[in-house]
Amino acid sequence: MRYDLDQVPEAIAYKLLAGTVVPRPIAWVVTRGRAGLNAAPYSFFNVMGSAPPTIALGLMGAPGRGFKDTALNILETGEFVVNLVPEALVRAMNLTSADAPFGVNELELARLKTAPSAHVTPPRIADSPVAFECRSLSSVVTGPCQTVVIGRVLAVHVEDRFLKDAGRAHIDTDALDLVARSSGSGYIRSHDRFDLQRPTWASLIAEGKV
Repeated sequence: MRYDLDQVPEAIAYKLLAGTVVPRPIAWVVTRGRAGLNAAPYSFFNVMGSAPPTIALGLMGAPGRGFKDTALNILETGEFVVNLVPEALVRAMNLTSADAPFGVNELELARLKTAPSAHVTPPRIADSPVAFECRSLSSVVTGPCQTVVIGRVLAVHVEDRFLKDAGRAHIDTDALDLVARSSGSGYIRSHDRFDLQRPTWASLIAEGKV
């Protein structure tokens, strides 16, 4: 089956993308705007590079309503904090995804504590094991209610107990217990993983595979 995405409704395109590109990490984004603090999860998100350290965040608005406060704040101030989501906080994260009226502080709604950031105005979620302080480098409008924000990561906060070697930035990744998005209302745990060494060209020659 082939779907030509310029010939199907947007809802079908969304289902095709969200149902096949899995797992998707969750950016639990905190911003500060004129009406105060806001928080919301976004799963069209990932790291894009390390020199400079950058992330990409896909912001989508609802037809007829437009962008939520979080997206509007990013576009207006250029500052945001991306918090990662452990399973222990998944219900609080889900609560902040509600279609609350403009101006509602989802951090208060979910009874989340915050901690100050070092380089940007919005705080981070105190109980999140990892948080990225970000400032927008650029944004690309890709549709009437859709924008991709490229953010530069200014600082990374990692809870001390998840550092195997702080000086070498060795993270106990499994212990972070992060969750990711699947399709529909599904989530994926990060417990099940395996290691696979990346081959070198020399090793492929030595093994007679090329």
